[in-house]
Amino acid sequence: MTAASVQPTATVRRPKSGLLRHVLVRLATAVGVLFAAATLAFVLVRLSGDPVKQLLPPDATAAQEATLRSQLGLDQPLIAQYGDFLWGLLRLDLGDSLVYHEPVGQVIADRVPATLELAAGALVLSLVIAIPAGIYAATRRGRAGDTGVMTAVLLGQSTPPFWVGILLILLFSVRLKVLPASGYGTFAHLVLPAVTLSVYSIAVIARLLRSSLIDVLGSDHIRTAKAKGLGPAKVVLAHGLRNASLPTVTVIGLEFGGLLGGAILTEQVFSWPGIGRLTVEAISHRDFPLVQAAVLFFAAAFVIVNLLVDLSYSLLDPRVRAQS
Repeated sequence: MTAASVQPTATVRRPKSGLLRHVLVRLATAVGVLFAAATLAFVLVRLSGDPVKQLLPPDATAAQEATLRSQLGLDQPLIAQYGDFLWGLLRLDLGDSLVYHEPVGQVIADRVPATLELAAGALVLSLVIAIPAGIYAATRRGRAGDTGVMTAVLLGQSTPPFWVGILLILLFSVRLKVLPASGYGTFAHLVLPAVTLSVYSIAVIARLLRSSLIDVLGSDHIRTAKAKGLGPAKVVLAHGLRNASLPTVTVIGLEFGGLLGGAILTEQVFSWPGIGRLTVEAISHRDFPLVQAAVLFFAAAFVIVNLLVDLSYSLLDPRVRAQS
């Protein structure tokens, strides 16, 4: 074979469509989840009773009830109400609140900042405490420090958040009088609700990080790093923590969605003006459109967080990036 006959081989690059296909599949799944959540909310709120009784005074006549029921469209067959609901959902029109007499989208939007502030504050507090605690316990496996951390984790996972909130109010608001028991607007108002909401998340994240880091620290590449003379801190932080971060990122994402949903009880205890408290009020008043919108908000929050967690895998783990 002569040199002239040798032709340079062109490099053929495959289109990186794996990640795009994965995103599209996840988006399609998200649409299905939101549709199921909307349908479930539509059915359940109508099983709770007739909102007309809540909206009219006790001495209202049957004619007044029939008139209001007709105005709200509740006199139509259930399948017709469901069709109207889906058509409004496709147009991003979820109707007006029966109590606030405003578009439910606006009512929800007014409460979103408070709930996001509470959930973000609780998540930051969870990470600040849970990550060092998990690393500390993993590097001291079987010793007193590990036992202390795991005992605190067990208490955090078994203690109801609303009970923690009540104890914090009794201690810091009633007895010590250093923090407000309710309200919204300042950092002092955020402290007790954020601590209450973060207790369970701290326990979950610390426990999972400890378990993942223990598995990683026993692997071959960690022993190789130690044989090269790397210090313990660099081995744990540079080599161990990144490899143990994948399951931890998953649970952090799920916990953020859980913090949004778990804020319902916390917002009630501390009179926090967020979506959780709004949802409880809407359920008690049988405000069908508002309950449906709140359920969709929480479902969308979970879906978006899960999608972001999936996409972060390719940044944290090269094996996932190669498969995509």
